[in-house]
Amino acid sequence: MSYKAWGLYTNCESPLVVVLSESMEPAFARGDILFLSNNPKKPIEIGDICVFKIPGRGIPIVHRVLVNHDFSKPNQQYLLTKGDNNRVDDRAHLYQELYSNKDMSWVEPKHVVGRVQGQLPYLGMFTIYMTDYPMLKYALLGAVGLVVFLYE
Repeated sequence: MSYKAWGLYTNCESPLVVVLSESMEPAFARGDILFLSNNPKKPIEIGDICVFKIPGRGIPIVHRVLVNHDFSKPNQQYLLTKGDNNRVDDRAHLYQELYSNKDMSWVEPKHVVGRVQGQLPYLGMFTIYMTDYPMLKYALLGAVGLVVFLYE
């Protein structure tokens, strides 16, 4: 319940995300938990670190805004992003090649889940280990079950 209330307060569908790759090092390491907020009244600026989702893909991406275009459309932004640890921006690599979205050349505000407001270093490694090593999840559940059984 409190997670949903926090989501309403921050105006984010998911106010917490875990960094899954090294693309934002040294700013954020793999396994860092990021706190997000989303204020639609405040435009996204160059240098903001945003979490966005590409249509058709469920995994959120954490990258920094490099370029902000408006193309003369009122109230419309087009953002070019890049991971701090990546050699090239996302237009050439991420949007079109990796996610096979040939129509996407820019991130729009509708793709942005939120802007990074804070972090907890490495605390998200637990969830990464549970995903990368499913047997660890079952071993942990078995150990908890055994402890409950023995101390009941």
